[in-house]
Amino acid sequence: MAKWDKEYLKLCQKILDEGVEVENRTGTNTIKIPSYSFTFNLEEEFPVLTTKQLFFKNAITELLWIYQVQSNDVRWLQERGNHIWDEWEIDDDGKWHATQMVPNGKGKLVSKKIVKDFGKEWAHTIGTAYGYIVNRYQFTQNLIDKIKNNPTDRRMIMSLWQDEFLDTAVLPSCVWSSEWDVTDGKLNAWVHQRSCDVPLGLPFNVTQYAVLLCMIAHVTGLKPGILNWSIKDAHIYVNQIDGIKEQIKRGKELEDLPAPTLWLNPEIDDFFKFDNTRELKDIKIENYKHHGKIEFVISQ
Repeated sequence: MAKWDKEYLKLCQKILDEGVEVENRTGTNTIKIPSYSFTFNLEEEFPVLTTKQLFFKNAITELLWIYQVQSNDVRWLQERGNHIWDEWEIDDDGKWHATQMVPNGKGKLVSKKIVKDFGKEWAHTIGTAYGYIVNRYQFTQNLIDKIKNNPTDRRMIMSLWQDEFLDTAVLPSCVWSSEWDVTDGKLNAWVHQRSCDVPLGLPFNVTQYAVLLCMIAHVTGLKPGILNWSIKDAHIYVNQIDGIKEQIKRGKELEDLPAPTLWLNPEIDDFFKFDNTRELKDIKIENYKHHGKIEFVISQ
């Protein structure tokens, strides 16, 4: 079994064994542990789960949407067959509708229909989150510049958590910050996640940031190094438990599959020139074998 599968299933089992059931804003309870962290060496393996199918093109196009295109417009993703942000898309009239659990002022959560008016100028976006923040502060450009021109800088940080823009974001960033360093010719990153839907979000996120690290290393003449990951509130929704148990069972009973590899077009020397069409001509996950899809419910 691939190293990433082992680490991932270890976390899933820990949540099932030690987690506490809690209420949350979505109305679907979670089983959670307060924190978790792991370290991954990208020189040894590129992390894509094999115990279930990961739709890695969606993961990569979302990554490019945030850090290359630096957009918050959901239609850009939809044009590439990626619908993972549809539930959070602001309507034509500038309003976003949801049913969520909110505090009642007495220490309890109650279900309430929410209508949030962002204004028509924000239609079809997710508000001031993710790509909006990256673009506003030119995070990607500044990071690459520092890596190239001041690689010993200890302030290479991208923070998507900006207080002034939280109220105008449909969903504030879950993976909210990353810290970067260059050591011995290798590019390393430490990624922080404030809230983690382990069955749906984490497999996407880890593969995404592994791709991002490899892409930036590629255009700065470095080798990919260590990816550290820290999570606050690692959880499994109660309606995802059966699927996770099936995935854990696969890890114990089915044949081990090798990890895939990442291919980046060697002719690309500019991060912003990597193809971001549906075909992703310059970024490919090769030799990917998996044990099939597992359905998990999205909780809004």
